[in-house]
Amino acid sequence: MPQTEVFFFQDDDKSVPVLDWLNSFRERKERAFKKCFGLIRLLEEFGHELRRPRADYLRDGVYELRTKVGNVNYRILYGFVGENVGLLAAGLTKEKQVPAAEIEKAIARIAKYKSDPKKYRFTLRS
Repeated sequence: MPQTEVFFFQDDDKSVPVLDWLNSFRERKERAFKKCFGLIRLLEEFGHELRRPRADYLRDGVYELRTKVGNVNYRILYGFVGENVGLLAAGLTKEKQVPAAEIEKAIARIAKYKSDPKKYRFTLRS
């Protein structure tokens, strides 16, 4: 099975959108927080091989990690920026569809990352 390095996108202001999103519900929605980090571990383990129901392709190189806790759908948008490198670009809760604006945001973040990986890379191991 492939091993995939997974990084968080870090913006120019040093914010880390997916990590900030996860931390926003870390204490009050602990189960959702743990399930989202479990999805990230699955992405590390399976990479391109990860499929529905845990991952799905949206468009233009953007994928989503998918989980549900109660009636709430949690999504982490990501893209591959190398053969075995995944970039976590956006996090959201949704009802039925991922908004086009969120996909566009992920596309822009992936492009930024590709332009200067060291500048836009954040890892929990750093």
